[in-house]
Amino acid sequence: MGSSVAWHLAGDTAFTGTVTVVERDPTYATASSSLSASSIRQQFSTPLNIHLSRYGIGFLRRAPELLGVDLGLKEPGYLFLASPAGEAVLRANNAVQRGEGCSVELLDPAALVARFPSVSADGVVLASHGTANEGWFDGPALMQAFRRKAIERGATYVADEVVRLAPNAVTLKSGTRIEADTIVIAAGPQSGAVAALAGIVLPVEPRRRSVFVFDCREKLPLLPLTIDPSGVWFRPEGRFYLSGTSPAEGNDPPGAPLEVQHAEWDETVWPALAARVRVFEAAKVVNSWAGHYEYNAFDQNGIVGRHPVHESIVFATGFSGHGIQQSPAVGRAVSELIVHGDYRTIDLRPFAFERIAADRPIRELNVV
Repeated sequence: MGSSVAWHLAGDTAFTGTVTVVERDPTYATASSSLSASSIRQQFSTPLNIHLSRYGIGFLRRAPELLGVDLGLKEPGYLFLASPAGEAVLRANNAVQRGEGCSVELLDPAALVARFPSVSADGVVLASHGTANEGWFDGPALMQAFRRKAIERGATYVADEVVRLAPNAVTLKSGTRIEADTIVIAAGPQSGAVAALAGIVLPVEPRRRSVFVFDCREKLPLLPLTIDPSGVWFRPEGRFYLSGTSPAEGNDPPGAPLEVQHAEWDETVWPALAARVRVFEAAKVVNSWAGHYEYNAFDQNGIVGRHPVHESIVFATGFSGHGIQQSPAVGRAVSELIVHGDYRTIDLRPFAFERIAADRPIRELNVV
């Protein structure tokens, strides 16, 4: 997100300033972008999220032209499966999506099995399949391309850590002080901690998510990224598959260490996979990792725009799992706000910080 803002700013001919990106981990070993499952969808319950990701898929397709990199974009879609308890929400989400012009279809159990014979319809009353503009890509390559191209446009990257934050200056761990007309907080899951350095309460915190890479001896036709009614998800990744789930209630503390929760595979993920796709009964984990999800505890949606009091501080954070897919659109929007004083393409005012104090949450029902 930060490198997208930097790239867009440095490329705006109306921008007359300089761009400095402070990066505490230049290896990106623990960066959420490096540890993401890097997928993109249109199937949201919030129109604004649909608009952001719609721009994102177009940007990813043009990445060879815009960023000089092929991101390996695959577009088999998303497949949401609903039990009787989730049917009404799936239908309501579908109405929003179709109203926004998304290519999405509802499948009853018979149609689901006819379309995807390897997927069991047991316990499923309805499925939603994105037939276009959804899939997955190389997220770390997108991050590195934004960074590389931002530097080519004149942005400076500083390997350091912010330890003090004022409305018009940051102090780094090295002792360096950087003065700035505008400070963008795009620190992913650490954004809440960074904002707190200026006395700002920002409800964004790191939540641990484990991702499992598994092998399946029997080759299957290409499947969409599938979300089981249990919340377990899986998608193909080359000859392997990725899978994971949200932790059980009460087992999702903020700031948990990046340690893979292997019990999630044994107790939750594998049983759901084996029940949903017969050949996954023989699934074998070949790798795994844990990453931090930038969780907006207020309403699981992005927080974007200027602070209402400290107007030199701008937020681009809190996307709760869909930040990497929306980074092209948000980077563009934040650049517009800084350079031109307002949004010129997608209006992100509904995601403003002010909604938190006003207690006006924008609930995203399709959180994966």
